[in-house]
Amino acid sequence: MNQETAQTAIPKTTRIGPRPLGLHLSTAMSAMMSSLAALPSARNGSLPWQQELAEAAADLRAALEEAEPAALFQAVSGECQARLGAMLAGVQAYQDAPRADRDWVIGREIWRQGTTRLLDYGGDGRPVLFVPSLVNGAEVLDLTPDRGMLGWLRRNGHRPFLVDWGAPGAAELEFSLTDYVCDRLGQVLDTVIAASTEAPALVGYCMGGNLALALALRRQEDLSGLALLATPWDFHGGGQQWPEIETLAPGLDDILKAFGALPIDVLQALFAALDPGLAQRKFRHFATLDADGAEAAHFVALEDWVNDGVPLAPKVARDCLLGWYGHNDTFEGRWSIDDIVVDPSALERPVFLAIPENDRIVPAASAQALADALPQAEVVRPKAGHIGMVVGRRGQSGLWQPLSRWLEKLSL
Repeated sequence: MNQETAQTAIPKTTRIGPRPLGLHLSTAMSAMMSSLAALPSARNGSLPWQQELAEAAADLRAALEEAEPAALFQAVSGECQARLGAMLAGVQAYQDAPRADRDWVIGREIWRQGTTRLLDYGGDGRPVLFVPSLVNGAEVLDLTPDRGMLGWLRRNGHRPFLVDWGAPGAAELEFSLTDYVCDRLGQVLDTVIAASTEAPALVGYCMGGNLALALALRRQEDLSGLALLATPWDFHGGGQQWPEIETLAPGLDDILKAFGALPIDVLQALFAALDPGLAQRKFRHFATLDADGAEAAHFVALEDWVNDGVPLAPKVARDCLLGWYGHNDTFEGRWSIDDIVVDPSALERPVFLAIPENDRIVPAASAQALADALPQAEVVRPKAGHIGMVVGRRGQSGLWQPLSRWLEKLSL
């Protein structure tokens, strides 16, 4: 193959996702090959099954015993190839899809420091300051015109403000969680207070909820209430998501020294471990969609958000991965901001908590532990996952409307 042929044989793409692509492809191929390798054990009954699957496994074994081995192998091999091909077609379609413009977003920058900025969505209602996670872009809270929570809240009588962290710059790479809470969020809150005559409500999503809680405890007199959306607290509750995270400590230090931050692909690999088959399923599904349809456009917007993640500053990465996930410092009362322990029981403001029922990233038990520790907690349980709760088809009924009603009560 000459150089010109090689260049045309490799498709040019506009994206490198889904990230990390090599991991997703190798996981899919390993799953397919293991299916073929497991056939003899499945036929002779030596394949181990979980107890709750024992009855179904017995039925499967009976069916396999009746099949001719060579024909069965060919059938499974064909199905494996078809599934892998469908996933690859979905990945290619995603990589080639045009990026959606965001000219429709009404949030306007009113403050910036370093790589952090504050967007004001306008409106006449009570100010509501939204704090997203540090590891993904802020746009998930206003993803598309029909799936944008902040635009909907503005149209329904509220005045949203959104913190957009951006990727860490030279200053932020030296930040700790104390710097993010006391310096950046403190200044953001001051800016919001100066822009309104009413005490704002504070809303944190995922890890942003932990930061919002820490700020709320320091600035209670300035706030009307706190809302926490899928916010983790007991990191060992509901099953430790990454049970061997502490064993990664030496490697984590090496990565941070080499890259100066925790790279996006490392974070994506950790999240992929929560559901290794997710990429296969969702890209096979994407391959079946009308490329010009609304569902495909929503998929692309959401997948771009997932893949355009944000690296973590070294001190923050150590605190979150080793302190939170490894040692469970939040739940055990060891997490502190500016040397003051973050104690939810000391919060004297009304609190709204959204704990989605199907959350793999923040198990319900982890978020429930925070609800149990707060004196004035009102809990809703959307029938959705961690991200679907915010941007899914039922986001409006499951989260947006209950949050809006709670915010309205703060004005009474």
